[in-house]
Amino acid sequence: MHFDHTLISRYFPDLTEEQLKRYKELGSLYAAWNAKINLISRKDFENLYLHHILHSLGIAKAIRFSPGSEVLDFGTGGGFPGIPLAIMFPQANFHLVDSIWKKVNVVDSIKTSLSLQNVKTEVARVEDIDGLYDFAVGRAVTGIGTIERWIEKKILTTNKNALDNGLIYFRGANEPEVERPGLKTFALKDYFSEDFFETKLIIHLPIFFSLSQKNPN
Repeated sequence: MHFDHTLISRYFPDLTEEQLKRYKELGSLYAAWNAKINLISRKDFENLYLHHILHSLGIAKAIRFSPGSEVLDFGTGGGFPGIPLAIMFPQANFHLVDSIWKKVNVVDSIKTSLSLQNVKTEVARVEDIDGLYDFAVGRAVTGIGTIERWIEKKILTTNKNALDNGLIYFRGANEPEVERPGLKTFALKDYFSEDFFETKLIIHLPIFFSLSQKNPN
């Protein structure tokens, strides 16, 4: 199957040769795995770069992760948005978590094939993991309120990025959750011209959980 990987360089023209090589390789890596495990529906797979890789990189239009940032990708599935973001931000650290072993095994293999030193994986439910992060990111996992309960004790209190620490998540423009007070939205149609992005949003919800609550003793 032929993929138009130039879609990525069109919107991110300052990528290094190494980054471009890795984005190009994603097509063949996912094609090989998707033939074995149905990570992405067969009818949607031809849209791998548009619907999954470029969509994941919408986060890179909302924020440029500072070096040393710790990012949790919960419910990563086949590695989205974590793998495309890890290629984009090699100086940030990404922890990709999913409760399904088969999916994490695929992500592990892709991480190894691309020599992504800034990615670690774990088979776990997000509420059960240890660790503190600047941001938690995810695509189509569950409602924002549920996610907030899962991650509120896992968000670092000191900010090192332009956005306050918290949740960065994908949502649709017509969902009532996006009207929540304190939540900021980024319309992907402002960055990407394809019709697919017309109603797609990135949302940012700051999460302020005091250090005394994290460490009650």
